[in-house]
Amino acid sequence: MDRFLCIEAFVRVAETQSFATAARQLGVTPSVITSRIKQLEKHVQVALFHRSTRKVALSETAKEFFEECVALLAQVDSLTDRMRQTQDTPMGSLCLQVLPGFALGPFARALREFSLEYPHISLDVTVSDQTLNPIDEGYDVALQIFPPGAEVLIERRLFTVRRVFCASPQYLKARGVPMRPTELLKHDICLYSAYPTRNRWVFHRGDEEVSIELPARVQSNSVHLLRDLARIGGGITCLPTLVCSEDLVSGALTPLLTDYELPALELLAIYPVTHRGTVKVKLFVEFIRKRFSGLPEWDRALQTVAGFAPKAEVNN
Repeated sequence: MDRFLCIEAFVRVAETQSFATAARQLGVTPSVITSRIKQLEKHVQVALFHRSTRKVALSETAKEFFEECVALLAQVDSLTDRMRQTQDTPMGSLCLQVLPGFALGPFARALREFSLEYPHISLDVTVSDQTLNPIDEGYDVALQIFPPGAEVLIERRLFTVRRVFCASPQYLKARGVPMRPTELLKHDICLYSAYPTRNRWVFHRGDEEVSIELPARVQSNSVHLLRDLARIGGGITCLPTLVCSEDLVSGALTPLLTDYELPALELLAIYPVTHRGTVKVKLFVEFIRKRFSGLPEWDRALQTVAGFAPKAEVNN
């Protein structure tokens, strides 16, 4: 019995709640995973999982054992990485999932800088706006706004994602400029479809709070499509400033309702607890956090836009 391989299989099954997914991620057959779990159960003399046709769940007695095994694997990974560092430089493959709104813009420059600093770390980047558990999909790190809410994940705040309602000057000339949130109801609205608040929007101005249901004429999971639609006069949309900053500075889009505040979002680095001590993950997350600390470049550019000047925040 190889205790390390058995413990690794146990942790991966517990995280993914699937023997088949654990086998795929570890590059072995499901029968191998089953065999390793059986060997471990025999060794510790405890049933580690409740099995059903629909899911696999940790038994009550195995929960504390799982936490200890997670810490053990993290310690082994950290030790291995440190040994590699003493021999050479950080190396390995880093599998990432990144939101399109971030990936199709400033992230490319950051990736190039990271690759120049750590040339022995290869990057496999999937661009997707799905909120997912990186464990289920085999990612080392997922850069997402909305966390999946799993207990076996770590969430690290990277930077604030600010949003602004905007439209083209041509549209506003034809339809008028909304001065209050409720006036948006008279306009063609194009909205990102994945916000958890759906059509409910809350605006703040001092002590004033305005909450409205804002139906969309066009919905899309692509903020870039919404930006392009707004640029050609397709309506008013709400975009992250990291997507529309250049258009606001150039005048292709006009910011609206800038004396009202929208709840800010946060871009998070989400990764498995077992990756907490992994050097390549720590290096990447810290690099991105520092690279966009304070007021990110796209928000700094907006200091020149009349009536719209985002303020810097300190990253924790």
